[in-house]
Amino acid sequence: MPVWDLLFVNANIATMCRDQGVYGIVENAALAVTNGEISWIGSEVALPHRNANQVIDTEKQWLTPALIDCHTHLIFGGDRALEFERRLNGVSYAQIAQEGGGIRSTVEATRTATKGQLFNSAQIRIQRLMQEGVATIEVKSGYGLDRDTELTMLEVGRELNNKLEADVVTTFLGAHSIPVEYHTKSDEYLHLVINDVLPVVHDHDLADAIDAYCEHIAFSAEQVRKLFEAATNLDLPVKLHADQLSQCGGAELAASFNALSADHLEYTNTSGVEALAESGTIAVLLPGPFLVLNEKQLPPIDALRDYDVPIAIATDCNPGSSPLCSLRMAMNLACNMFQLTPEECLAGVTRNAAIALGLANDRGTLELGKRADIALWNILHPRELTYWAGVNQLAQLYIKGHLI
Repeated sequence: MPVWDLLFVNANIATMCRDQGVYGIVENAALAVTNGEISWIGSEVALPHRNANQVIDTEKQWLTPALIDCHTHLIFGGDRALEFERRLNGVSYAQIAQEGGGIRSTVEATRTATKGQLFNSAQIRIQRLMQEGVATIEVKSGYGLDRDTELTMLEVGRELNNKLEADVVTTFLGAHSIPVEYHTKSDEYLHLVINDVLPVVHDHDLADAIDAYCEHIAFSAEQVRKLFEAATNLDLPVKLHADQLSQCGGAELAASFNALSADHLEYTNTSGVEALAESGTIAVLLPGPFLVLNEKQLPPIDALRDYDVPIAIATDCNPGSSPLCSLRMAMNLACNMFQLTPEECLAGVTRNAAIALGLANDRGTLELGKRADIALWNILHPRELTYWAGVNQLAQLYIKGHLI
């Protein structure tokens, strides 16, 4: 008879498996872990034995998949509190960017920061997310906008993954903005990204995916297409900041490359949603910048539902448009501003977030064979995880079966 490493009993479980109903609820349940994976799950009365190195009586607490923040920019230097104040005094985000602020001001601070400074500040943000039950975090480059700093940011991301308990997934976002030195030469800068930086990123395994900002203040659809063609030739998956400030065909572009995700989507039209549905691309909604930028154009929530496009939720943690380092708060905002249901939000930071990172084969739901990334919550029902803001009900977080 096998001995399990860890056994949870007297539990309520929200598996978040799509084919198991709302939340995938299993009450009066048990879950066993062996070698960092889920080796048994189901009703406790069907449990074949209780031989385990450690047995935890949860006392009817709830187990869910550990949370996943699938879109962040949390490696950066400096801050942009002054710009936040300016926006509240009526200056638009686009105007600040045109004046050399916005992403460019963070670029200057990031270029002058040491590798250690970038690591230490990002580590604090990741630990804050982990305290809320987050076990997998995506981080993007994009605040270097030159060869060396972009590579440094990705190296910091890999170092964070190696030294912290959480999984840190890195994304190369060299096409985030046009640096000052290429102000009127965006094609030349993109040539640098594609020909000088991308091959090094690939050869040194510094990124798990490639991203770009498709918008009138950044790069056109045709420019992004060139980058994505180069990434595809290197077998690197892509994702896209799409249609945040205007309808620029971003969703359709992402779908045409079978992107992992298309993110923001406030101005995406029905044809864009249909393209996402056909390609299987995840829609990542970001309520943080919607709130901070005081946006009015809602993402096409009804169309995404009608076309059965899976929706993920993320913090978009960054120093400018989303100084938000709470995935639980992002869930609450998505309910209140986007009218998502609590179940849609929890799916958006577990099952669908895993798909958005290409990791659904081993995490995002609680089922046999998947990683034992598990959050134990002191709640009466999973809906509370979206309902409360500023109250952390996390009792324990397990990553690969180890208590964090």
